[in-house]
Amino acid sequence: MQKIFIVEDDAVIARTISQYLTQWGYAVQIANDLTAVDAEIRNTSPNLVLLDVRLPYFNGFHWLELLRKHSHVPVIFLTSASEDMNLVLAMNMGADDFLAKPVELPVLLAKIQGLLRRAYEYQVDGSTDGSYSSGPFTLAALDNRISSQSKPGSIDLSPTETRILRLLFANPQQVVSREAIITHLWESDAFIDQNTLAVTMTRLRQKVAPIELDDCIQTVRGQGYRLVVPTNE
Repeated sequence: MQKIFIVEDDAVIARTISQYLTQWGYAVQIANDLTAVDAEIRNTSPNLVLLDVRLPYFNGFHWLELLRKHSHVPVIFLTSASEDMNLVLAMNMGADDFLAKPVELPVLLAKIQGLLRRAYEYQVDGSTDGSYSSGPFTLAALDNRISSQSKPGSIDLSPTETRILRLLFANPQQVVSREAIITHLWESDAFIDQNTLAVTMTRLRQKVAPIELDDCIQTVRGQGYRLVVPTNE
């Protein structure tokens, strides 16, 4: 049974979400101590976290920053207002998705199901060990890591970032449309817009800059994105 951890200071909202998700077969735990959210998440080891932005003591951004230091668990931000700054901050700090309040429970369920499927159940096409290579770069999709032969170490990726790179590595030199990426990531563009994808791509480029992969991810205006890795001849 997959575990959902809810960080929400409104007891009515937390209880309503918990009861709804329990009916769908999830094990749900609500944070008890909003001054020790990170410790509770460590102890619970959930498969997904629902994290409110506006919290007493420390806001959701604080807890996400701590969480990302030790875990890639999928996180959906719950925000009390559709504020662009909240979205940009959330995606840049490593959130996987967001949902504005008042929460529509069927939409929340769809997001949770899609995100869990992408994070834990997806199959890697075209490679028996889940690895993709282009030039000096190797994407280990099963481990959510990217590395380069010319740079030491490797870079940890979120499941969402891995899926984006997997699409690009599987279609080198070809333009992958924004719509194709959105469908691949979120199953339906009804739950995500292209601005969110742009923020995600910016975050991804920043993350892979240390191995110089960022320059190889090209934006094709009005179409989508393309991976172009120069060959050494």
